[in-house]
Amino acid sequence: MKRLEVRKNAYYDSVTLMIISKEVKKIDGVQEALVGMGTDLNRELAGRTGLDTEGFDTVTANDFFVAAECDNEDTFEKVIAMVDEMLNKKAAKSKSDYFPPTLEGALKIDPDLNLAIISVPGRFAAEVAQSCLEHDINVMLFSDNVTIEEEKALKEYAYSRELLLMGPDCGTAIINNTPLAFANVVKSGDIGLVCASGTGAQEVSSIIDQQGGGISQLLGTGGRDLKAEIGGLMMKLGLDALKHDEHTRVITLVSKPPAPEIAEEILKLAADTGKPVVVCFIGGEAAMIEKYGLTAAVSLEDAAKKAVALSKGRKPETFVSFDIGEEKAAELARAESSRMKAGQKYIRGLYTGGTLCDEAMKLLIEDLGHIYSNIPLVPGDRLADAKNGKAVENTFLDFGDDEFTVGRPHPMIDPSLRAERVVTEAEDPETAVVLVDCVIGYGSHEDPAQELSEAIVKAKELAAKDGCYLAVVATVCGTEGDPQSRSATQRKLAEAGAVVMPSNAQAARFAKLVLENR
Repeated sequence: MKRLEVRKNAYYDSVTLMIISKEVKKIDGVQEALVGMGTDLNRELAGRTGLDTEGFDTVTANDFFVAAECDNEDTFEKVIAMVDEMLNKKAAKSKSDYFPPTLEGALKIDPDLNLAIISVPGRFAAEVAQSCLEHDINVMLFSDNVTIEEEKALKEYAYSRELLLMGPDCGTAIINNTPLAFANVVKSGDIGLVCASGTGAQEVSSIIDQQGGGISQLLGTGGRDLKAEIGGLMMKLGLDALKHDEHTRVITLVSKPPAPEIAEEILKLAADTGKPVVVCFIGGEAAMIEKYGLTAAVSLEDAAKKAVALSKGRKPETFVSFDIGEEKAAELARAESSRMKAGQKYIRGLYTGGTLCDEAMKLLIEDLGHIYSNIPLVPGDRLADAKNGKAVENTFLDFGDDEFTVGRPHPMIDPSLRAERVVTEAEDPETAVVLVDCVIGYGSHEDPAQELSEAIVKAKELAAKDGCYLAVVATVCGTEGDPQSRSATQRKLAEAGAVVMPSNAQAARFAKLVLENR
């Protein structure tokens, strides 16, 4: 039976409702369910899943609905009861808070506000950000789907007023020891970061913490900041801020390779700070960086280790090895490979962090030749249907890309789709290694390792039934101080049968070692 309950003129935020939809589907007797607002997107989803039952044509964007296909009326009542319970928990959690409906209202409560975090649909984001900038408020723009023309205009205005416009699509920052959005619990210290990548910033800052260093400030810029159209305005402003910050002794820059002319400008400014600067242009050439007397990094992990070395007054050394040593890593890789059968020869990289996916591909592309992806390094290696199609040879997927997030939360919030794909790849007898990340910290799922671990166990069992052995190589991006705990997360993945490496770079290198023994 299919049932629908509509509550007119009731609003709840989309991420909350997506998470509730996922939990409702776990109820025994529920075949399909959708909990949401009556937006065009949700109406389309209801149609595709067959839940646009009688009465759905009257649902508007201002209405909240619960639609389910279930065994009987009692099951639907359980669905409604769970929905109400989860909504009430959300309401109880925030009932003591007051949320001013306007910027002007917020400023009346606290006229000294100087930072706004904006997360609204992209078509409204630029206007909201402009209003904040006009009130001399720095902006962290979490929203995506902001046009590059809007970004350029916002950043030129912010730059002229010496205000930060971090974003759009900026997911990570640590300002005055306060983690914002997706960020990790790291020690305070003297290393300042300016990063044009979210999970790249998390990986570097987390490894700095693990190495005994600390963060003074972590400023995000948004991934397009170093494109020629934008001109690196926020990285330039961030560099200037860290140059004059008395708490910052070492500066670290993280980005995909910028437009060449922008790279020259950034590197010259970095050299003029008078402070040691580590530069990680992921996959970029070191020669240009070193020409300016700066320290080039070959990976996110290498950048973190070099920043800590400089912070502690040591000479930075390039790290392209394994914490357990080359010999033990090679021995472990041979053991994993020896259990496979003929025909297992490909890596399937399944990532919740886009920058981590990109870094792994860049570390492996020379050896693998082609890596097919929804964020390919080479246009010709783009997968036509990454979400629903099959993997092609060595395939790496970024589950945070738009194709995978339509109608559902980011995979760091809801890791279920990636977990399902782990099992899917195990059914392919040519899969040798599944390479995965697990990003913890604020903003992430409360226990992302749980679903991933369950998927790993199931995937290994499926492979074994066909006489195969599936190697799963995992890395945890985060710190011991995070709510989920790095060691607890690593332990859970290891108990499920994964080989857990200390960093994304080491995980990628280990996956390559496994293939080399095939």
